[in-house]
Amino acid sequence: MPTFYEFFAGGGMAKAGLGEGWQCLFANDFDKIKGAVYRANWGGTDLVVDDIANLTIQDLPINFQGEISKPVDLGWASSPCQDLSLAGLGNGLGQRESETMTRSGAFWHFCRLLEGLVEEHRPPRLIVLENVTGAITSRQGKDFTAIVDAFVGLGYRVGAVVMDAQSFLPQSRKRLFIIGVRQDAVIPEYIAVNSPTLLWHPKTLVKAYDALPDELKMHWIWWNMPQPPQREQNFIDIIEENPAGVAWHTQAETNRILELMDEVNLKKVHQAQRASRPMVGGVYRRMRLDAAGRKVQRAEVRFDNVAGCLRTPSGGSSRQVILLIDGDCIRSRLLSPREGARLMGLPDNYVLPVRYNDAYHLTGDGVVVPVVHYLTRHIFMPFLTANVVSRKPSPVGIMNDQNLIAA
Repeated sequence: MPTFYEFFAGGGMAKAGLGEGWQCLFANDFDKIKGAVYRANWGGTDLVVDDIANLTIQDLPINFQGEISKPVDLGWASSPCQDLSLAGLGNGLGQRESETMTRSGAFWHFCRLLEGLVEEHRPPRLIVLENVTGAITSRQGKDFTAIVDAFVGLGYRVGAVVMDAQSFLPQSRKRLFIIGVRQDAVIPEYIAVNSPTLLWHPKTLVKAYDALPDELKMHWIWWNMPQPPQREQNFIDIIEENPAGVAWHTQAETNRILELMDEVNLKKVHQAQRASRPMVGGVYRRMRLDAAGRKVQRAEVRFDNVAGCLRTPSGGSSRQVILLIDGDCIRSRLLSPREGARLMGLPDNYVLPVRYNDAYHLTGDGVVVPVVHYLTRHIFMPFLTANVVSRKPSPVGIMNDQNLIAA
């Protein structure tokens, strides 16, 4: 059974995506409410609720399989994104040894623990950093280069993919996944390509790669996966008629939302009214400049069968409102906690926090479950399967099929 450590675990969504075939040996998050949710859903005997800055290598259990000690298969980190997000302050990762480290700088504590594992000769076979796509361009690409440099310095070859949740469920949510494998590992040819593909490697990522120093490019991998099948579920399919935790707005409240819309967004509402079926749209309030250059609040709606990206209010964005339209009937309310969980790919039996804001924060901070599952199926498991046998050293430091011998 593959094993893993999960840092910045939140409610255990990476754990959910990896699936029952994986064993979590250690999980960590500093948030007590998220920790309670994790334990309510997973038991939590593997969970330590504490700041990652306080963890030491002694906190990470040794992976014993029988009487034999082996490295864990995966070290997963969904590190804080506030300083890398477009909605954040742009402070980036900060300096590794800084006494005033940024929230996103918690990444360096993840690296510190990995260093300890390397020193004890038990580094994870795979490491994954999940974050917002702003990590690609933060501080003109310096943060991305710093991450790649840190992983290479720890003895990993590195590559990255950008995945949008809307390929799997009805939420627009692009995230960056930086994936590292040990330098002496076998990489099956069907999970890597010689050059970037538009499906997984957008122009911003290719530009960030081009800016890497040559010594880092030597350790780069263009990860590859098949194109996901057509998504079957739409936004309206996850909507609750009688939601718990939220109430439908009064007509006056709904009218206020409509009054905040400009002509472009009101036109979208009128088109939805003429549809032959009920329509649901996601609404965000944003500050925009009017014709006179003044900042005014606007309500912007989308009716493309996909919800806007779930965000946390602390990240600088408002909570998502939905408009349910059926002809002349227009209703509005906040997205419910259960709808938010469904947009992250969590089952309806997943236990959520009681308070609305806590539930919204939990889902808005999480990683999308089917995205993790897709990575597991098409990269993690093929890689681990190819590396379950022992290997002779390669004279050039890169493994090939001739190096494989029976375990």
